[in-house]
Amino acid sequence: MRCLSKLINKKKKEEEKMKISGETTLSLRKLALLGAVEQPVKLSALQFAEMINSSGQTAARRLQELEREGFVHRRITADGQWIVLTKTGIVQLKEECYEYQEIFFSASSVELEFVGRVITGLGEGKYYTTLEGYKRQFEGKLGFTPFPGTLNLRLDAQGIAARGILDVRKGIKLEGFESKRAKRTFGGGKCFPCKIACNRAEGVKSAVIIPHRTHYPEDVLEIISPIFLRCELKLNDGDEVRAKVVT
Repeated sequence: MRCLSKLINKKKKEEEKMKISGETTLSLRKLALLGAVEQPVKLSALQFAEMINSSGQTAARRLQELEREGFVHRRITADGQWIVLTKTGIVQLKEECYEYQEIFFSASSVELEFVGRVITGLGEGKYYTTLEGYKRQFEGKLGFTPFPGTLNLRLDAQGIAARGILDVRKGIKLEGFESKRAKRTFGGGKCFPCKIACNRAEGVKSAVIIPHRTHYPEDVLEIISPIFLRCELKLNDGDEVRAKVVT
């Protein structure tokens, strides 16, 4: 009986966790539809209560929970409050989008072509690609150990649109992890095997990487490979590069 009671309590906790997760996602979705992804929106607790079909007290508590969990930033003013989704909140919404993609579009593949010009990056790729937490995943999921660093492309308008499609595709998931040595956590992301349209790159493995946390704007694409692409392909800043991704 004691074991049965433990199982029942465990199931109740799991159901409660799922319920909270569902409420969180609903709240974030409603805020995003108001435009809180792009910029802060002004919103009262009563207005939010109508959106999520709850009491004003529940709505106020929900907003506090979203802020406490790091999903939104709030600025309280004399006549209301301004709310904007954080990167963490946006990632939460994207995760739900990936699941719907799997349900409705998993059977359909899309070929995307990216055209961009080589730029010098911030130098962060060299650090992140050498971290063991990421290296092990690259080796196990992509089949290669990346050369330290990324090839960075400044995309044209068509490439930016294609980059947006990658945001809502599942890709190969990269798990975040905690490093005791660095005494910090590192975010997750995803990647997509790609093919660079160049004779010198024939047969060379490479992948587009989409980190959940990045300092780059949406018009920059990062590519990793087991070789030093700049050197092997004789690339300089401003050179045009074409890459294809099938997802």
